[in-house]
Amino acid sequence: MVPLSKVQDLIKKHAKLEKELSSEEIDKNSFAEKSKEYSDLNEIIKEANSYYNYKKNKEELEKLLNDESSEKEIKDLAISELNELEKNNENNEKKIKLFLLPKDEADTKNAIIEIRAGTGGLEASLFASDLFKMYEKVSHKKKWLLEVISISKSDAGGLKEVIASIKGKNIYSSLKYESGVHRVQRVPDTETQGRVHTSAATVAVMPEAEEVDVKIEDKDLRIDVFRSSGPGGQSVNTTDSAVRITHVPTGIVVSQQDEKSQIRNKEKGLKILRSRIYELERQKRDDERSKDRKNKIGTGDRSERIRTYNFPQGRVTDHRINLTLHKLSEFLEGEIFDEMIENLVIQAQETELSSI
Repeated sequence: MVPLSKVQDLIKKHAKLEKELSSEEIDKNSFAEKSKEYSDLNEIIKEANSYYNYKKNKEELEKLLNDESSEKEIKDLAISELNELEKNNENNEKKIKLFLLPKDEADTKNAIIEIRAGTGGLEASLFASDLFKMYEKVSHKKKWLLEVISISKSDAGGLKEVIASIKGKNIYSSLKYESGVHRVQRVPDTETQGRVHTSAATVAVMPEAEEVDVKIEDKDLRIDVFRSSGPGGQSVNTTDSAVRITHVPTGIVVSQQDEKSQIRNKEKGLKILRSRIYELERQKRDDERSKDRKNKIGTGDRSERIRTYNFPQGRVTDHRINLTLHKLSEFLEGEIFDEMIENLVIQAQETELSSI
């Protein structure tokens, strides 16, 4: 149950902002911030008013029902309205609880996605490539801008590692549940006995941090330059353009060699480094706020097995919410990606609500 005092605070705040925004004396510097707050409250104000007046409306209907002089038609109508009132009140309570949940400040940010082949050798690198293609297709369908920052290819078209930035509206909120171990079960092309092999790839999704989010001091960086190389150590560059950046306080290391320019490699490396530091700080805050993280849907643990892609059975299973979709090919084409994400979001919200 939501305390009525909290609901009353929402109603009062909405009325106050409405008055301030319609005043000619409003501070121009705070106009945008107050307009955003007012717009957010507009989404819940109808439910807040109904919830706040629930008890009074319920008592009036019960008074009609208990009045012996009331006609049967009136009583039947009152019973119907009472049932509707109680049902609406339950829905209103849930919506208000969701509104009052702490907002993730990173939800509106762009994202950095890192995919790495895990156990399984060549098959794991082919699966890492399949996952990257899936995110490319999802980005294309949603008109997100995906840009490769760093890529390391393996034989037969696989990927050892790929790092990309994805830009658009509320990207991190859409992709944050992808972090973890993705497992594949299928018969490799090289398997003559038809046996199913299991391999894995890890995915890490981080909010893309801006310079205002993370201040990196030059004195905290150790930058090494070296000659970039291709497969098998074959030199692809005659200058020391590759960059390895070490953030001494955290021990985070980023290497970047995709560009021929040392300056461009440093820029890309710092972009990745900034997001990793930002995510590290977010994880620390989350751990301090919530000691029962094991009961929550993970959004950052790279060692957590989150999903299995079973090719022989044509299914994809998310182990965090016990959801299985028998549409594996459609999922890898990005067709039903939203269905999975929506279920993950709903479950995460319900978990949060149960802790209120």
